[in-house]
Amino acid sequence: MNQIKGKNYSVYFEKNGYDKLDEIVKQNSYSSIYVLVDSNTNKECIPIFKKRISNSFSFIVIEIDEGEENKNINSCQKVWTILSDKGGDRKSLVINLGGGVITDIGGFIASTFKRGIDFINIPTTLLSMVDASIGGKTGIDFGNLKNQIGVINDPKLVVIDPFFLNTLSIKELRNGYSEMLKHGLITDKKYWDKVSTILLEKKEPGIDEIFTSIKIKNKIVLDDPFEKNKRKVLNFGHTVGHAIESFFMNSQTHNKLSHGKSIAIGMIIEAYISYDLCKLKISEAKEIKNVFNSIFEIVNLTENDCDQIISLLKHDKKNSHGKTNFVLIESIGNALIDIQVPVKNIKKGFEFYLS
Repeated sequence: MNQIKGKNYSVYFEKNGYDKLDEIVKQNSYSSIYVLVDSNTNKECIPIFKKRISNSFSFIVIEIDEGEENKNINSCQKVWTILSDKGGDRKSLVINLGGGVITDIGGFIASTFKRGIDFINIPTTLLSMVDASIGGKTGIDFGNLKNQIGVINDPKLVVIDPFFLNTLSIKELRNGYSEMLKHGLITDKKYWDKVSTILLEKKEPGIDEIFTSIKIKNKIVLDDPFEKNKRKVLNFGHTVGHAIESFFMNSQTHNKLSHGKSIAIGMIIEAYISYDLCKLKISEAKEIKNVFNSIFEIVNLTENDCDQIISLLKHDKKNSHGKTNFVLIESIGNALIDIQVPVKNIKKGFEFYLS
């Protein structure tokens, strides 16, 4: 499978990825190499990684606790301390081996340690393969608000190894399906049709669909690396979705929701808002709802829950001048950016989801 070229790095697949990793390590003569993992990937993925690199270089494993709730400054401080104690310097390398939390926080840790050291992403979940590891966004959560602190900084390399997907549950795979479907909704109706049909038939998208999803995101990032304009389309479903995820992550009465499920709910709600404000056909809004509800169980939300989620929207990163900006779609495959949405329309979107 061909590589996908970003501005300052490339995405390589399977054996070609590990060959490129070995080449980069040799070319740069790193003083030390650290592999950042969480407790799950340390157990499930480090043995696979060791076999893949065949002892071509030595490394030190740094483990943090798994889960979005640990994507915070405390985890950063733990890793920075270990890097310092182990003699990490400007010529060290961090390899982020894990899902979206690891690639987000690992990229941020490397980008700020010693004012920036090299890092490489080896995503091990479908979600991180098609989303978090691509595009240079790094960061951590601040309190109960997602991705409030971070920088945009490219890795040296991204290695996509689908074998890691064998370590995942179907629940974890569904998180990735959510983002793959989003890529179709914002740019490519044919891709939406293909992936949604596969999922409705209870099958699993394969390496070709993963490749296409990465290619779609990479092209958007190349056109707008710092999210000044076109890259904002990648936030479809995320304005409401991130607020939902934050609400459940910090609720005393609800279990937390996964990122993919939260964004799926956000896309259903924002699809209805798109019907309300941007002429999306109601048949397409219902199609979007049907596809996502075939993957994820419907979550019961009270009116008070919805009001609390809406109140969190004021913290969204895309806001400016005190106004909440949405990405909406006028048809499947065509996205619009910087759309201001009245609260009454957001509430109607929740009603559509719950109906």
